[in-house]
Order: sequence, then structure tokens, then C-alpha cells
Amino acid sequence: MIGRLNHVALAVPDLAKATALYRDTLGGKVSASQALPEHGVTVVFVELPNTKVELLEPLGEGSPIAAFLEKSPSGGMHHICYEVDDILVAAEKLKADGARVLGNGEPKIGAHGKPVLFLHPKDFAGTLVELEQV
Repeated sequence: MIGRLNHVALAVPDLAKATALYRDTLGGKVSASQALPEHGVTVVFVELPNTKVELLEPLGEGSPIAAFLEKSPSGGMHHICYEVDDILVAAEKLKADGARVLGNGEPKIGAHGKPVLFLHPKDFAGTLVELEQV
């Protein structure tokens, strides 16, 4: 069902500082920052030859990243994103197999303009999983 690794997301307390670190220190190609109020985050993508690293900073009240950073103030891995061909088919199969889809179970449009869903970390070895339709 899952395809290639789309990105690994890191929650960061200071997006500008993290962007500079990946761009200037590691020599990465970074995107412009993008505010996603419907997800409560501002994101920057670091382009790699085989995948991306997504840097996430809290945006607005109730941001899930703010809650994450309260527990891990210096930041850390937030989620991993896999590609799927059909997100609705994937969601139905996962639900039938007992996996929990977070939120209302309906896909939202993610940072790449494509439908995404998140799966409960307790169902996936303690890791929050995002699925993105390609």
C-alpha cells in the first residue's frame, strides 16, 4: 500500500534558525516558508536527492506542534510521510484493519496541495504517520 518516503518532519522552535542551519551549515536547498493555518503550522521543505525534510513551526493557537514542543523544547522528529496512490482506498483498508485515522477521518489538503491523512502513533510503533496521495 505505501509507496516511497515523501518526507520526514521535524518540529522546530525557531523556523528561521532551523532553515539557516539546513541551508547554510548543511548546504541544503530549502523552500520558502509556507503558512498552513488549517494545520496550525508554518513549513519549510529541505529538498534532498531522494526525499525531503519538512521543518515545522507552530502557527496560531492550538497548534499540534506547540504541544509537541512543550514536551520536547529543542524540537525533534514529529512524523514520517509515505506516499499512497489512493488515499481513500488506503484509509478504508487501514480502518478495516483497526488503525485509527486522526481528525474526522477525512483527508485535508497538505503543504504540497495534495490530500493527506494522519494515523495514530500508537498503531504504528509509536510514530505519527502521514499519508499523502500522489
